[in-house]
Amino acid sequence: MLLSPQIPLQLEPRRPDRFEDFIVGPNKNSLAAVRQLLHEPGSSLFLSGPEGSGKSHLLNALCHSARKIGLGAFYIALKRLPQEAAAGLEGLQVLDLICVDDLDAVAGNPEWERALFRCFNDVRSANGRLLVSSNQPLSSLRFSLPDLASRLAWGVRQSLQVPDDEGKQEILQQRARTLRIEVPPDVQSYLLKHSKRDMASLLTVLEQLKDVAYRHRNSV
Repeated sequence: MLLSPQIPLQLEPRRPDRFEDFIVGPNKNSLAAVRQLLHEPGSSLFLSGPEGSGKSHLLNALCHSARKIGLGAFYIALKRLPQEAAAGLEGLQVLDLICVDDLDAVAGNPEWERALFRCFNDVRSANGRLLVSSNQPLSSLRFSLPDLASRLAWGVRQSLQVPDDEGKQEILQQRARTLRIEVPPDVQSYLLKHSKRDMASLLTVLEQLKDVAYRHRNSV
């Protein structure tokens, strides 16, 4: 693979998310569209939704599912990368699936936009699959490179909705099982009432509870 030696990009999905762990709620159509990418070479999907709606979960889950059936898959979270990492996008067209998270984080950045435009063109020419996510709809992003918006508009577009309180509790229960900790319903209700209500913050608190539980277990 022709990845830039300047910034070696991590090919492995950063989280162990699976489709079966995704709480569907009002997002049945979006989930189906993401899963359909596995069966359609040359297809692309732009997935938008606010923080905590499950975008990263679905991107990571798609990468895991692709690898299970023998496809080469790559996940990249743009908000976690420095400017110089843009050069690392070269050569990704040799893979079957590219998942690009947090496009809104680099909208308006000419260097990133040029790198992404070249990457997306190369992936399309190689008949690869492309899944791109953003906190904002495509029409709301302010690109300095209009051709990038045009390229993304060629594919399917879907939007995710944030789950209601019942859905958030289901997600907390599912993640608690994954972390192998027990979080009683009254603790879940307390978190929803007294913590930040977005899922990213709630799951961070859950991780903190796991750390406390493990420290207590090891000290006994």
